[in-house]
Amino acid sequence: MEISFLPADISTKKLKAVEKALLETFGDINITDAVSVKGGLSGSLVYKISMDSQSYILKINADESSVSGDSFNSLEIVSQAGIAPKVYYMDKVDGIFITSFITNVPLRAVYITSDVLLPELAKTIRQIHQLPLFEKENNLLITIDTLVTEFRKSGMLASPVLDECFTHFDKIRNKYPWHDTDNVSSHNDLNPGNITCDGEKIWVIDWDMASQNDRYVDLATTANFFVHSEKDEKIFLENYFQSTPDEYKSARFFIMRQTCRIVYAILMFKLAAKLKPAGESHSNDMQVPELKEIGERMRAGTIQLSSYEGQMMFGKAMINDALKNMRSPRFQLSIDLFK
Repeated sequence: MEISFLPADISTKKLKAVEKALLETFGDINITDAVSVKGGLSGSLVYKISMDSQSYILKINADESSVSGDSFNSLEIVSQAGIAPKVYYMDKVDGIFITSFITNVPLRAVYITSDVLLPELAKTIRQIHQLPLFEKENNLLITIDTLVTEFRKSGMLASPVLDECFTHFDKIRNKYPWHDTDNVSSHNDLNPGNITCDGEKIWVIDWDMASQNDRYVDLATTANFFVHSEKDEKIFLENYFQSTPDEYKSARFFIMRQTCRIVYAILMFKLAAKLKPAGESHSNDMQVPELKEIGERMRAGTIQLSSYEGQMMFGKAMINDALKNMRSPRFQLSIDLFK
């Protein structure tokens, strides 16, 4: 079977494992097309492969060592539940799986208004959170605290905006109920790139980061991309909780939104640091367009999130958004609800 589309430096062991996966799944059928697609933050190799007019996703863990089966176990669960695409092949030792490919139809083309889209997103998240608990556990405080601490120590950016933002985050760190045991099965990265639609229903892809976690991580992450008003928030949360959330739930949601904005900003800055042009310094200027405008430019193709400039702009916009909300009266009122 022809697998010449893989990188030249991939190991012989991995090549043989991929060949075995393709042969066991499809038999001795030649691949007619193979296109590399973005593999998220994990560093995995991801390909859209086609044969006999059908397309599939082939994902390969690029590391030579064996991988934890946790993310594969999670994928099995969500695939069987009809939340993730169908799994055709899975090798937990070499970190290889093949799933069906979802031909994406833009969400807004199917769910034209927020009144229609937000209930569907809330329903999808509720379905994930109602699944049996994933095997992998996640210490949310340690994960976020490590990320923030390392970034602050790096000195990559220096700005009064960042200083104020992290001062507010220190309040979150000290007061948020991190040790609440009411965890759920969580995707942990529900950004628009991982939420796709086939024209009839929503599918969720890229489960590499899945684990047990605080339910508000998935809710907050999704909301940061799709919830833009008090009305949106009401629709979203009422459809998720199947009732009007009380002050405490609303406070958890609001505080986690700011936390996730900071986390996403730092992840963008870390990606940008790898792409910084040689000899140039990072600009400390935090004045960038608002997220809504950046999103519109991304959809128009004038900003690329894969570029250094796009990543820096997106990260700064997230920080600005978080700070605007942490300066609001709702921030302190929410913090005060945590004992």
